Amino acid sequence: MLSLKRIRWGAAVLATMAGLAQAQPLQPPEVAARNYLLIDLNADQVLAERDADAHVDPASLTKLMTAYVVFEAIKDKKLTLEQTLPVSLRAWAERKGGGSLMFIDPKMKPKVDELLRGMIAVSGNDAAVALAEGVAGSVDAFVAMMNRQAQAWGLKNTQFKNVTGLDEAGHYSSARDIATIAAHIIRDHPDSFATYYSIRHFAFNHIKQDNRNLLLGRDPTVDGMKTGYTDAAGYCLVTSALREFPNGKRRLLSVVLGTTSREARASESQKLLNWGYTAWDAVRLFDGGKPAVKVPVWKGTQSEALLGAAKALFVAVPHGEGDKLKTVIERTDPLVAPLAQGQRVGTLKVTTAAGTAITTVPLVVQQAVPEAGLFGRAWDSLRLWIK
Repeated sequence: MLSLKRIRWGAAVLATMAGLAQAQPLQPPEVAARNYLLIDLNADQVLAERDADAHVDPASLTKLMTAYVVFEAIKDKKLTLEQTLPVSLRAWAERKGGGSLMFIDPKMKPKVDELLRGMIAVSGNDAAVALAEGVAGSVDAFVAMMNRQAQAWGLKNTQFKNVTGLDEAGHYSSARDIATIAAHIIRDHPDSFATYYSIRHFAFNHIKQDNRNLLLGRDPTVDGMKTGYTDAAGYCLVTSALREFPNGKRRLLSVVLGTTSREARASESQKLLNWGYTAWDAVRLFDGGKPAVKVPVWKGTQSEALLGAAKALFVAVPHGEGDKLKTVIERTDPLVAPLAQGQRVGTLKVTTAAGTAITTVPLVVQQAVPEAGLFGRAWDSLRLWIK
């Protein structure tokens, strides 16, 4: 009969498993924003939040999802960066909406690359509409694609009604959902993220505009990501920063919503990022694809299986406490061949000594274990029966 076997790892197995007194929760700085969220993307761990699941008007942060759907269409070869797109009367009519513009008109045929720059760097509503029509044929069809993507990611607090972020009944998101969209851009489309989200200035049709993300010019580690403003939303900013540390690069993502000015959204975001980097340490527990433990395996061509995390495992811990963690593995016992590489056979949990959970990840087989021959299987069956 299969059972769940729990194993606590000692310091001899992993140096980061020494005892720890109960760690006190870290208090974030006072942030002058209605909602905010700070995530360590290496560890996939929330460091601080306020009302992160509340429905909010997302303003032009909406264009994060608009961009993601366009990036997916480019990846799927439904359009190319060099392809030109027509400018419809609907896109041109965005001039009357009072929002940010790239300043395109129906006499122009801008390239997809230019439209992406106009939508991302200077938040052009007209560029967003032109891209939506170029991908889906109509804005309404594109909005449906945005909502399907949100549903596929399980975003329970997001519903899109337009591609620009202008205030509209039923158009809403949350700080956590916005962070999820931003993280998918960074992870799923790293080249596009690097190309477009750090642009500081954009010129089109002899009109030069500055990126409204003030942190791009203040903090050299900030490499994106998106601003937003409407009367209902207030001043909003999603910020990505990548800083170098002795154990590698570490990326933080902040979402700050509902501040009172451009300066406030920049300064409050900077405050959160600085706190995240100084008050928290990133600890690399395991390398991806490398075994963390050897365990017995039955009826296989080998007697032991190598188990570990599927990818490199990072955790964020309060500064100075990286050597005071405890890891527990829970796995099925006995393990019986055949075992496929990547097969999940349990979980790996990282906690404080007092048992406060930090993270839980699947425990997977690192190298396949084929089934033994008839005699080997029969012999292990007898041994298991005796055991």
